[in-house]
Amino acid sequence: MAQTPLLQLTDISLTFGGEPVFDALSLVVQPGDRVALVGRNGSGKSTLMKVMAGLVEPDRGTRTVSPGICVGYMEQEPDMAGFETLGEYAASGLDASEMYRVERAGEGLKFDPARPVATASGGERRRAALAKLMAEAPDLMLLDEPTNHLDIEAIAWLEAELKQTRAGYILISHDRAFLRELSRATLWIDRGMTRRQEKGFEAFEAWRDKTWEEEDQQRHKLDRKIKSEARWAVEGISARRKRNQGRVRALQALRAERAGQIRRQGTAAMALESGRKSGKKVIEARGIEKSYDGVPILRRFDIKVQRGDRVAFVGPNGVGKTTLLKLLLKEIDPDAGEVSHGTNLLPAVFDQTRAQLDPEMSLWESMTGDKEMRVSGRADQVLVRGQPRHVVGYLKDFLFDERQVRAPVRSLSGGEKARLLLAKLMARESNLLVLDEPTNDLDIETLDLLQELLDDYDGTVMLVSHDRDFLDRVATTTIAFEGDGRTTVYAGGWSDYQAQKTKPSDVGEKPTKTKPKAEKLTQSDTPAKGLSFTEKHRLEELPGLMDRWQAEIAKLEELMADPELFTREPVKFKKASEALVERQQKLAAAEEEWFELAEKAEAQG
Repeated sequence: MAQTPLLQLTDISLTFGGEPVFDALSLVVQPGDRVALVGRNGSGKSTLMKVMAGLVEPDRGTRTVSPGICVGYMEQEPDMAGFETLGEYAASGLDASEMYRVERAGEGLKFDPARPVATASGGERRRAALAKLMAEAPDLMLLDEPTNHLDIEAIAWLEAELKQTRAGYILISHDRAFLRELSRATLWIDRGMTRRQEKGFEAFEAWRDKTWEEEDQQRHKLDRKIKSEARWAVEGISARRKRNQGRVRALQALRAERAGQIRRQGTAAMALESGRKSGKKVIEARGIEKSYDGVPILRRFDIKVQRGDRVAFVGPNGVGKTTLLKLLLKEIDPDAGEVSHGTNLLPAVFDQTRAQLDPEMSLWESMTGDKEMRVSGRADQVLVRGQPRHVVGYLKDFLFDERQVRAPVRSLSGGEKARLLLAKLMARESNLLVLDEPTNDLDIETLDLLQELLDDYDGTVMLVSHDRDFLDRVATTTIAFEGDGRTTVYAGGWSDYQAQKTKPSDVGEKPTKTKPKAEKLTQSDTPAKGLSFTEKHRLEELPGLMDRWQAEIAKLEELMADPELFTREPVKFKKASEALVERQQKLAAAEEEWFELAEKAEAQG
């Protein structure tokens, strides 16, 4: 017997600002569905979810909710007008017998019901909206970026709740680990088309790449057919004019089909280059302590960060991760102990609050108004790592179009604001990147590119993130905040930290807390039994990087084989020469790293 669907959209079409978002879209959500809704930033994921929730009326088509079915939607920016406290908002519409659900969700999601709405942060408001939805227990939950502003403990609580619920749900999230754990099907929005696969997010990227590969093959076949038919038309149409008008019309139809195909949005052309090298020692902290209102944030913390380290800071919200970053950057003073910096330090900071962005400025003004990026006498150019670039051209590298460049920053989505902040950050020369929650709101493709850029970055990285997958891909050292000002250093990323933290419990012992070592953690500090998660990922990644650099070296060598290039375009020749040396050095370093990791893996096996 067929199930009655929870929700059905039929022939939905919607246009914003003259641009079609969806056309003839149809989908069905069944009881118990656990669906990941994925797509690029700006593809229409949140808009589609609002159509499902009944908050956005389509231009055409119908939305049908089965009788007796309750649909709940978690708003990214909840309207709390008329409510005094977050708890009052979260409990609105519930019976007295259901109030315990709000208290339970509040504990799991870490929001204070007594917090006045007027003084609540955006993150606290979102947690209250999520608690309200969980307490209402609808038949279908529509969750738009529910993990934003949640720490890893709260994410784990939410995962456990969603695993055991009988309700159906649709998730939008940038958090790969979260989607892998919870989804059983995937809805993919791509250029106004929605596809569904009855597999979870784990299978999405292979599906996406196969779909795009088939699309490219079909486009190539169509291009060849158009070329062949066009040649026929030029060579023989005058002699067969009457007899072959149908073939001419067919050629016109082929051209119309090709013109009607929507090109995929490319990956952001972000680039990240370190400036002059810092000294081997980047930052050293000795015995630093910090308390606020008598509450210890940090107790006798020691660390030495050396050039090339990738250090991640993890722990619950409010435990002091951002405070520690500010202490290490000397933006605030410790209560005790001292922080020293190495030579030639050029830090660039990605601020989780986006405080560097003025919401009333246009994107153009945000870039050209930055004194560090201003080009004297040129109002339309910005300095990008010391070289002048037209502001529109540079912002196009980060997937902004010309209309957006003149729009105010406040009109951007969360992902677009993150990309704008990355544009400002990456324009600067740096040798120390400080990234405080950089992954919030970024789509998966941009996250992949950011991770690749960090892999290639010659400088040092300090990172705060709740994205477990991103931590595993980037971090080589993890500093865990464990409450009451205590911290512990672990080698590797998130999975390595979890494995090392829980290992003693296998024999019924409690983990031994150790103070951070003043020396840099090297490979010799990792467990001798084999590769860490991060090293395994790196070993798998290196062959692809080596292939890429070999291909780039071949192209550069081909370019420089032109004997007249030096006299005809000396600047181009110089840049090509420098690029060739750089790629050769990277290839040599990658080969050396691969051999070391391969030997270690062989010894393990």
